Amino acid sequence: MYKIIFVLSLAFANSCLANDLIQAAGNQASAHDIQLESTDSPPTWADKAEEVIFQALSLTGIQYKYGGKTPDTGFDCSGFVRYVFSQATKITLPPTARAISQMGKTVKKEELQPGDLVFFNTLKSAFSHVGIYMGNNKFIHSPSSGGKVRVESMDNNYWQKRFNGAQRIEAVSEQTN
Repeated sequence: MYKIIFVLSLAFANSCLANDLIQAAGNQASAHDIQLESTDSPPTWADKAEEVIFQALSLTGIQYKYGGKTPDTGFDCSGFVRYVFSQATKITLPPTARAISQMGKTVKKEELQPGDLVFFNTLKSAFSHVGIYMGNNKFIHSPSSGGKVRVESMDNNYWQKRFNGAQRIEAVSEQTN
């Protein structure tokens, strides 16, 4: 949504600037006669992270299913994260939360950014649960049997006690392009 508003604002600003330049030059041409040069630069990690969040949110409400890997079958936590990253970034992550926790770059809790992966000890085993950080201390995940993909607060006492760490997959994405 913000991307669309930004692009429209930028297009309007460029159009107004072009008209001002034309008038200042005394030329009777319109802004439509001027071709603005666009650059097709590759997407940044911030762009990819935004896609990750959009993709994850689009799956809200999908039922938890142990071993689930698709919206049709349902998701377990790692299946959800793998599916989202595959769809949004074309990155293939390993099949378990523990294996995913060894990917990318370790991030301190106070340095979390949207798109980072957050890990929790939910089965009396480190890195047994994974979700996607969304910002404002919130994350989205496929929680457990009987649950559905949802957003939760990391401020919740349950999640605070079980937080294991975070990883940024940015480095991996740059290698796969």
